Amino acid sequence: MLEEAGEVFDNMLKASLPLTLIVFLPAVLLLVSPLQAEAAHEFTVYRMQQYDLQGQSYGTRNAVLNTEARTAEADVLSRRCVLMRLADFSFEQYQKALRQSAGAVVILLPKDMAALPQEIVQQFMAIEPEMLSMETQVPVYFAVEDGELISIYEQTLAASANQGTSSAAEVLLHTATANGFQMVTSGAQSKAVSDWLVTSVEGRLTGLGAEDLPTIAIVAHYDSFGVAPWLSYGADSNGSGVAILLELARLFSRLYTYKRTHANYNLLFFASGGGKFNYQGTKRWLEDHLDHTDSSLLQDNVAFVLCLDTLGSGDSLHLHVSKPPREGTLQHIFLKELEMVISTQFPDVKFSMVHKKINLAEDTLAWEHERFAIRRLPAFTVSHLDGHRSGYRNSVLDLRWKVDTDVLARNALILAETLTRVVYNLTEKGTPPEMQIYTQQMKASEGLRMESSECRAVMRPPVMILHQEGGRSEDHVTCSEEQAASRRGIILMHSASSEQVQKEQLDAVIHWLTSQPRAAQLVDKESSLLSTLEHYMNRYLKDVKLYHVKADKRDPEFVFYDQLKQTMNAYRVKPAIFDLLLAVCIAAYLGLSYIAVQLAQKSVIHVIRVKQNFGILYRLVQKISWKTKQQ
Repeated sequence: MLEEAGEVFDNMLKASLPLTLIVFLPAVLLLVSPLQAEAAHEFTVYRMQQYDLQGQSYGTRNAVLNTEARTAEADVLSRRCVLMRLADFSFEQYQKALRQSAGAVVILLPKDMAALPQEIVQQFMAIEPEMLSMETQVPVYFAVEDGELISIYEQTLAASANQGTSSAAEVLLHTATANGFQMVTSGAQSKAVSDWLVTSVEGRLTGLGAEDLPTIAIVAHYDSFGVAPWLSYGADSNGSGVAILLELARLFSRLYTYKRTHANYNLLFFASGGGKFNYQGTKRWLEDHLDHTDSSLLQDNVAFVLCLDTLGSGDSLHLHVSKPPREGTLQHIFLKELEMVISTQFPDVKFSMVHKKINLAEDTLAWEHERFAIRRLPAFTVSHLDGHRSGYRNSVLDLRWKVDTDVLARNALILAETLTRVVYNLTEKGTPPEMQIYTQQMKASEGLRMESSECRAVMRPPVMILHQEGGRSEDHVTCSEEQAASRRGIILMHSASSEQVQKEQLDAVIHWLTSQPRAAQLVDKESSLLSTLEHYMNRYLKDVKLYHVKADKRDPEFVFYDQLKQTMNAYRVKPAIFDLLLAVCIAAYLGLSYIAVQLAQKSVIHVIRVKQNFGILYRLVQKISWKTKQQ
């Protein structure tokens, strides 16, 4: 009976499940399954700032991420990774994600930042300080868009939009069937970095004469700042300031090479670190010079300190002071010379002096010169910005394209002209205000008309001319030229283009500075940035030294944290409700299959019994018929 039941069951399976379905179903499933590249995508993310300054915490306090992706358009963001594009980013959306306790926020930045509309650039620059001022436990990351990330964002956006516009049943069905993305970081939780060193570089040009010569200090901080350290390139703030500092060092090193142009001023050049963290490098530098050293150029006779900050764009220059300079001081002379040079030689440039008192109640100082003013040193800052709260000073959008090399060279020339007039006292010697000292092409006939018999000088006021004429050098100045010049107190200097502001040099320095992020958390004492900066300053300056700042262990003024750059993976997954629905479907299928098998088995047994009964009846009828035939 069992053998007959098996034969009947096999016939039923063959009739209901074709052999072709068994053979080709796995192949079809393999074809429709997602490819490996589509199922997971790996990309680099850059975490938002996390640091402590003056005991106050800033930025995000978390780095671990393992949540499902959503966009800001979704109604529910709790425990979700919220994806936002910079083009559509707003502070209200960011606050919404934080209020709903989002699992994380990932902001997608375009590859070509220069193509962004200025409206979006200005808006995000204004938002960055607000983001940093809000301490949050939500991990906040930034990523540069690529094709896969854009596809992930668009699919997530479509899923989020459907949830907001569909009925409850449609949302449930769509949630159960749609693809999702699980965002996972590979790094560990962030922790404080102990014994981090902030490094500054100092070099000097010693004046000619007595030991107690006045000192002019030229200062610029080299570090950058933005909402994400690994995206902070600081082209204008303060790559432009460092570029001009190095250019001034190059120009004056040439002048201090020759005895006739060796001025009676000490020039001190200082590239400070930690400028974006309340000028920590400058603070320690002043302490070392004023508190821990018996003899220092900053102790003896400081004429003034010139700080350079954000000078790579714009059509204006502002001199920021904590206290207006008194008339008769060298600080006041510099102010007047700067006004004169701009008004006569660069009339298109707008100039003003901005007076702002030091506010010690603020967490951070406004400008670097305030560090010197606190120590009663005369100082000011030159910048194209009219206020310290400008977003240009602390933005990840401060990139190479923000610096206009022509404007940078113009501002370098303005400062070089002004400093040279101050150092060599040219205005009092009668130098015309409109005469440019650093010129690209001047001929001897413009300054002197030589007569071979009389060696007579043209009636021009005494002036120092930095003369650029290819192929000529100081050694080729004729005796008659020197005699004629000396009669009028003129100093001639024929040289190559090294005695003029070199735009190509400035462009190369800016390109070098913006080729790597310069956030203070990323520039350690072994950084190639510092070694290159030290090498450059050694080329033109004397007594180049490094100064290191380390936070106090008991009461640190600043604390940095790690895990600022990580790898994130986006895995294509089904939502949790899909697993529940799939389990229900599988259970229903197994239940129905069990019932079908039970019914089929009962049917087979019933057929067999019917067949057996029919056989008995058939044999009975056959016997009766056979007996009837015999009778």
